[in-house]
Amino acid sequence: MFEKILVANRGEIAVRVIRACKELNIRTVAVYSEADVNSMHVQIADEAICIGKAAASESYLRIDRIISAAEIADVDAIHPGYGFLSENAHFADVCESCNIKFIGPSSRAMNALEDKAISRNLARKAGVPTPPGSDGVVENEQQALAVAKRIGYPVMIKAVAGGGGRGMRVAHNDVSLVKGYHTARNEAEKVFGNSGVYIEKCIENPHHIEFQILADQKGHVIHLGERDCSIQRRHQKVVEETPSPLIDGKFKKLREKMGKAAVRIAETANYTSAGTVEFLVDNQGNFYFLEVNKRIQVEHPITEEVTGVDLVQQQILIAMGEPLKISQGDVEFRGHAIECRINAEDPFDEFRPSPGRIEMYYQPGGRGVRVDTHAYAGYTIPPTYDSMIGKLITYGKDRREAMDRMSRALGEYMITGVKTTISFQQAILQDPNFRRGVYSTGFIEQLLNGARRELLEDKH
Repeated sequence: MFEKILVANRGEIAVRVIRACKELNIRTVAVYSEADVNSMHVQIADEAICIGKAAASESYLRIDRIISAAEIADVDAIHPGYGFLSENAHFADVCESCNIKFIGPSSRAMNALEDKAISRNLARKAGVPTPPGSDGVVENEQQALAVAKRIGYPVMIKAVAGGGGRGMRVAHNDVSLVKGYHTARNEAEKVFGNSGVYIEKCIENPHHIEFQILADQKGHVIHLGERDCSIQRRHQKVVEETPSPLIDGKFKKLREKMGKAAVRIAETANYTSAGTVEFLVDNQGNFYFLEVNKRIQVEHPITEEVTGVDLVQQQILIAMGEPLKISQGDVEFRGHAIECRINAEDPFDEFRPSPGRIEMYYQPGGRGVRVDTHAYAGYTIPPTYDSMIGKLITYGKDRREAMDRMSRALGEYMITGVKTTISFQQAILQDPNFRRGVYSTGFIEQLLNGARRELLEDKH
């Protein structure tokens, strides 16, 4: 059993990990930047160590400072959360070389899945369909044009080291392909330090569906069902739910097929810990491998609500060498859960970030309502990091009850002093197409276009 774990992250995920550790009677060490001295994770951890200035490059991304803090605190393991160093294979190696357990997959598994072009080949090896595209990195625009001619437009240019929609461009013709190719490469180099891109067929208006997996060090791999993450803005997820209304509707057989595909990919990569295998599904029910997220996901709570499995505790137990106590046949899906990401952004001003001091903070409660957050009245949201205030999760016996509960909870959520996305998410929950479960990744753009048309009509 681990006696002490360092949490190498901040915000709501650091609070979430600390809570899981406390329930396992494991002591915790928080690390924080100068901007986060008053953050909730610092207050609730057993110990806290400052590791640098506000900029992530001077704190949460500094492997040397995190390892120094871990050695000073004499911890057994490090939990990286999500973002920052959570998918950094070198960080995992450094932890192991210092006899500190990295709570996540091995560096070998991360390397096998790090490069998206390489992971596409791994998926093919596992017998999982991938969108038609290049065999690897596209080295120049002539090669890009040749790939596009072979598979047909529209195509997607994607950074091999990408994530969060960065280093991605859609092209519908040769001119936009050449422009997008260079733009994506430049952005990828700036954001990820790797300019490599590959090209694949663009699946228009797809459904973004991911499967949660757990894999222990004994070779046992299970999946815990799907999450529908199609409600996105600029490739950033806004609302997630499980089960997927698409699969629960006309494609019920996909759950078993996609679940088995996710497990095969994990087995082929010798993956351990929690992870997420992401897919695109078209309107005909064809699914294609997208990528593997080698960490805990922001939206993991909805899976916990419908399965009753604490995913962060499972990560810790797996890292300790414990075998999974549940088999695939033990996994039961009960009810429906929805998550809204509450961000400090102005939805009426192109979702511009709204950092600042929270004057009043009142979070909803009641049956079937969960809030994962680090915010409180008087807390100052720094401009340095992402704008997430917290996650609102509702659970119901069915989708209608979960939606009605979410609408009620959003109406109760009161935050003043900063702009938030609460009103925008209320609009999503009230949209007839969302209520019917009829949506794809283009849903928010269609919703915004409709709102703009109504605004113009009102002005005239």
